[in-house]
Amino acid sequence: MTADAREPVESASGWGVLHLFYRIDHARAEQEPGGAKRALDAIAALTAPPPGGPNSHQVLTFVALGHKADLGVMAVGPDLARLQAFQAELEGAPLVPTWSYVSMTETSEYATTEDDERARLATEDGITDPAELEARVVVWRERIAHYREQRVHPALPRRRTICFYPMSKRRVGPADGGDNWYALSFDERKRLMAGHARVGRGYAGRVTQLITGSTGLDDWEWGVTLFADDPGDLKQIVYEMRFDEVSARYAEFGPFVTGLILEPAEALRRVGLTE
Repeated sequence: MTADAREPVESASGWGVLHLFYRIDHARAEQEPGGAKRALDAIAALTAPPPGGPNSHQVLTFVALGHKADLGVMAVGPDLARLQAFQAELEGAPLVPTWSYVSMTETSEYATTEDDERARLATEDGITDPAELEARVVVWRERIAHYREQRVHPALPRRRTICFYPMSKRRVGPADGGDNWYALSFDERKRLMAGHARVGRGYAGRVTQLITGSTGLDDWEWGVTLFADDPGDLKQIVYEMRFDEVSARYAEFGPFVTGLILEPAEALRRVGLTE
């Protein structure tokens, strides 16, 4: 059965996201030439337009730095059945899974509202003229609509480097310091997240961030994928955010994997697989 013949499994709230990590089975690769072609065929099958419409499924490949994996594959799209079929088809290549992560795209519950922006324009920018205020809100409305669309239906950027890590918010009791994110009021959490977001906006144009939700889907609560042309920017943004109160007091981090983004055929060639 092909991926397209499976019953679709889709969510109204976001797209599925798979981060898949592999080592190369070099012995099998020598015994079964053409391992790269099987992986490339799987990528082509997932990303090919289906009959009668466009295809929103995307794949990004990268070679991992360090020994946590040889190859990383990030797959995004609306149909979890197609993503699972793609995962299974990759196993036809001489690839040994080392780790994986499952999440979904989502909007932030702490997103700025129009009322928030009007208040900010008045208090921070000192705008009181109704006509000027409305003009600024119109610009903001267009920008935030694009931002929210990218959060839920992202186009994976073709930067040179990638970093992925999972994270959760701390939930400790009073005896351990009382830093329990989920015991804070919504207004306090939103205030803290606004400061956290300001740090991220300082890297606009240099770092693209994709925050995906994994509560109930995997071991952590969010997956964070960072893309940049300069790998130093990956290091710097995470370092700077560590000093923000949201991270300093409330964040727990999982393992980090960093890699070099390449076209699929080149990524497979770099790790020793040929067509």
